Amino acid sequence: MQVIEKQVYVFSKHNEPCATARPGEVVQFVTQDCFSNRIPDENITMADLDYTYGFANPAAGPVYIEGAMPGDVLAVDILAVDVADEGTVATDDHCGPLFEGTDYRTKKVRIEDGMAEFNGVTFPISPMIGVIGTAPDGDDVIDGFVGAHGGNMDSKLIVAGTRLYLPVRVPGALLQMGDVHAAMGDGELCGTGIEIPARITVAVHLVKDFELHWPVLETEDAWYVHASAPKYDEALMNGAKEMRRLLMAATGWDAVETYMYMSIRSDVQINQGCEPCEVQLSLRIGTPKLPQFPPLVARP
Repeated sequence: MQVIEKQVYVFSKHNEPCATARPGEVVQFVTQDCFSNRIPDENITMADLDYTYGFANPAAGPVYIEGAMPGDVLAVDILAVDVADEGTVATDDHCGPLFEGTDYRTKKVRIEDGMAEFNGVTFPISPMIGVIGTAPDGDDVIDGFVGAHGGNMDSKLIVAGTRLYLPVRVPGALLQMGDVHAAMGDGELCGTGIEIPARITVAVHLVKDFELHWPVLETEDAWYVHASAPKYDEALMNGAKEMRRLLMAATGWDAVETYMYMSIRSDVQINQGCEPCEVQLSLRIGTPKLPQFPPLVARP
């Protein structure tokens, strides 16, 4: 199994791949936390970090996937997300709905036997991948931002046991990932979850010649289109259009009937919307699987 340790700070078609993987191969990504492991204790806050030269949301990679070409889809089976024994939650003075009056503060959170402890409250962790995606075919996108390539989607459903489908925009796809959270609530209100180093083990597969505009997550019982935009209504439009297109292709229903079904069965959930941080709003639209119809995204 290849182990990927190189860190990059942008999704870019110009990134030099650090490894090559074949479809079906298992790869492990060794990731830093979103602060590039620069907050060793609670005496350091986000005010002490200099982001002039990047260092935010590093992602391990990229990995070149043999045979991946524009117009394909990269399927990533998330086999395991193994986290360190301590994570970090931090605030700043400009992020999240309650940022006014919030000072810079850091809190270390211990992880033991799959449980986190915060001020005497213990709860189970659910390690998820915040940043994961392929290279865009246009301008570079820094790892802290989200888009049609994936990126900083911050979806708490991207966990072990799920499969993520990503559009391939450049030869080799250039897969990279990082920004693991031991736990995070939908919306990520203060701008951080339990940020933590991790080892992510995945298997990669290819779906040839399949049209996909936005990342799609497959869980045991549902499909989730992940979409983003600067504002909620735009992100909702992007996600709803893609979900409707995929449902229509699978079921043969017309646009209106599909729209009606989505209103009955599809859920809209906010991944990350901690404005006024300078990030786009990330959301997901989930629809239960339809066993009587083909899958929304062809399986490799």
